Amino acid sequence: MVTLNHLSVEDPDDDSPLLPEAVEAATPMPDFHKRQVVTKTDSREYSLNRSENLAFSLVLLIGCYSAILIPVYFSMDKEAPHSNDYQHPRDLALLNRSAFLLSGPCQPRWCLNHLKPLSCSAGLLNIPVFVQQDSPVPWDLPPPLGLQGSEDHLALALASLPQLGLPPSLRRDSSCRRCVVVGNGGVLHGSHLGSHIDLYDIIIRLNNAPVSGFERDAGSHTTVRLIYPEGAPHSAKEYKKTTMVALVVFKSLDLDWLTAVITKQPLSFWSKMWFWREVVDDIPLRPENFRILHPEIIHRTGQVLQKYALKQGNVVHDISAEKLFLRDLVAAGAVTDLTGAL
Repeated sequence: MVTLNHLSVEDPDDDSPLLPEAVEAATPMPDFHKRQVVTKTDSREYSLNRSENLAFSLVLLIGCYSAILIPVYFSMDKEAPHSNDYQHPRDLALLNRSAFLLSGPCQPRWCLNHLKPLSCSAGLLNIPVFVQQDSPVPWDLPPPLGLQGSEDHLALALASLPQLGLPPSLRRDSSCRRCVVVGNGGVLHGSHLGSHIDLYDIIIRLNNAPVSGFERDAGSHTTVRLIYPEGAPHSAKEYKKTTMVALVVFKSLDLDWLTAVITKQPLSFWSKMWFWREVVDDIPLRPENFRILHPEIIHRTGQVLQKYALKQGNVVHDISAEKLFLRDLVAAGAVTDLTGAL
């Protein structure tokens, strides 16, 4: 916006020189000169009026565009949530593929039989899934590959757990079960796979993978949620329809956190200072719904990942190595990459 300031032609109070227009006004003139001045003034006023008209026209034009476009913008914004109802051909193909997998019979030991060529299952069947009090192990590695140096913390955590082993529904001697691991990425967004995911017998989620509000795409049930303290969801809604939460131990303090959550005795302020982010104080599940993942599973998996790692010694969460390993699992037929994200 351009603002025009009016210039005064009256005599100033001080002795400062007058503007040329003021000099002319103060000097007597013949009549014809006055007529010329009036004509000049009329011309200037006409020029100003034309500028004002142009400015007014621009404002009016912008106002018209605003009156037209702003309601359209808000109506589009209100309709945006319904845009997800459109099914992209890729998503339809994904739904068809998922339905085909679920329509086939469950085949016992399918995964184990297809793991044998990769030598990934050696010794894994002899390791309990969760740490148990009745089978003490001499830990020779610190967390997360073992529990060396955390024995006292472990004893307190195990004492707070009324159940330690696999529940009957997950035991190996039960019937054939289908398993699905739901990751934390956004690849499921808009997939409408939620109802398919809920049909699996065992649904595994990781850390704070969201469920609440994403049921249509990610499902609503959780059999096992693997977490560490900093990765545990803070919203109570995320624990609805959850059978079990299993702690993955990365440090001794993680065991103290689990004990505090189960016994409803909050950690001290000093203990909380050692977490790299704020941790949740309460998880709305009963004590029998908690477990501790056996660290030997992480240790054995880390040994396998070493074969894929570009830099030896980097065991914990080498994403590049993990991706290569997962691709080999898919190629061997041990697992199915449902979304094609690999």
